Amino acid sequence: MIKQEHLDGLLKIVGKNNLLHSKEDLAAYSYDASVSWTHLPDIITLPENFEQVSGILKFANQNKIPVTPRGGGTNMSGGSIPIKGGIVLSTARMNRIIKINKTNLNAIVEPGVILEDFNKALAKEGLFFPPDPQSAYGSTLGGVISENSGGPSCLKYGVTRQYNLGLEVVLADGSIAKLGGITPKNRTGYEMAILFAGSEGTLGVVTRISLRVLPAPKATKSLLAAFDDVTSGSDAISGIISNGILPCRIEFCNGPEWQRFMSKKLNFGINSLLLIQVDGLPETVEIEAKHIVDICREYKAFEIVLANNSAEEEAFWDLRRQAFALISQRFPVRISEDVCVPRDKMTEFIVKMKEISQKHKVFIGFGGHAGDGNFHPGVGIDVNDNDQQKRAREAIDELIDTAVSLGGVISGEHGVGLEKMKYLKKAMDPAAFELMKKIKNTIDPNHIMNPGKIWEDSSNGD
Repeated sequence: MIKQEHLDGLLKIVGKNNLLHSKEDLAAYSYDASVSWTHLPDIITLPENFEQVSGILKFANQNKIPVTPRGGGTNMSGGSIPIKGGIVLSTARMNRIIKINKTNLNAIVEPGVILEDFNKALAKEGLFFPPDPQSAYGSTLGGVISENSGGPSCLKYGVTRQYNLGLEVVLADGSIAKLGGITPKNRTGYEMAILFAGSEGTLGVVTRISLRVLPAPKATKSLLAAFDDVTSGSDAISGIISNGILPCRIEFCNGPEWQRFMSKKLNFGINSLLLIQVDGLPETVEIEAKHIVDICREYKAFEIVLANNSAEEEAFWDLRRQAFALISQRFPVRISEDVCVPRDKMTEFIVKMKEISQKHKVFIGFGGHAGDGNFHPGVGIDVNDNDQQKRAREAIDELIDTAVSLGGVISGEHGVGLEKMKYLKKAMDPAAFELMKKIKNTIDPNHIMNPGKIWEDSSNGD
């Protein structure tokens, strides 16, 4: 519990306008995009610069007050929920794009910059930032770093850590560390900046980011391919990649919303749709798109629809971005899972996922970034049916066990947070698990940084 003396101390650091503690404000910062937890903080701070961040953390460390860093709150695993109360440290007001360097292909930003705003600024320079989580309109770049975000384009371009050139980080004791740099090659000691990519706010607060960016592709081409069953679609993906073609995106799609693009009747729940995009030079894009059409036909695609122009292509991807919202219309409460399996195990995982759905008698709608084996099974929850909720949780346990048994991982991009803590020891080598704990204890010995997340006990949460 924060005392009046603590409020007075924080007030001196950030000022009255950067301190929130009304009931309404506390409630607004008590949840994220997951559905399983809420917990009220005691106070919210909105620092405007790294000096204020340093002051907050030094004060919190001295007084053993929990600190939960927060960006846009779009994370899916409970990582920004203040499960131990204390201070929410929002970076929303540190939102400057400091520099975009077209010659060096890098950019320097503050953590509160919204990803979509960054994308628009880059587009004006003919550049782009490949990681593209579906939450781009609300997620911040600090959160993108802390979650090591992915997205559809990671099949070809990789995840956030591959674009993380350097960071300015405030550690738990308020000290400031500058890690990495602005050059694409840097072999100066340990890769400390990468350590913070995916740390979920448990090691410190990122206050400045140097990012690698790329020239925007000259052309793109998208297509939809419909198959009689999900396994045929999965096999087609392997066929595309084994033929030496690497699309920038391959997504699994399902649901009645896609019928408007197709002339032939879809049997939802049985058929599968692949949404595929290639990019590059115009002539290359046309050749690769033609090859993909031929391969999909070899794997018995019964209809293939090519986007004829940019407007049609955007309509495809706009519907893909709406996928989880559309599922929520049918299942207002659902748990969106996140597992990743090797590409050559996708068909086996899909078959098992269907079996699990039937065994536990729960709806499991799945989509995801099929090109890199990253699935997002959506398990429908009836909040008024305790037995159904129990069966849904058992189904999730079995889904995650299946992914691990196939050589996969418990999270491809959503992170551990609160959602996956109970699976972590099962999924990690014991020596690696202990090493992670040692790193945490060294950097944050008082455990004030986002406590109760990743591997720590959170039993006192709501």
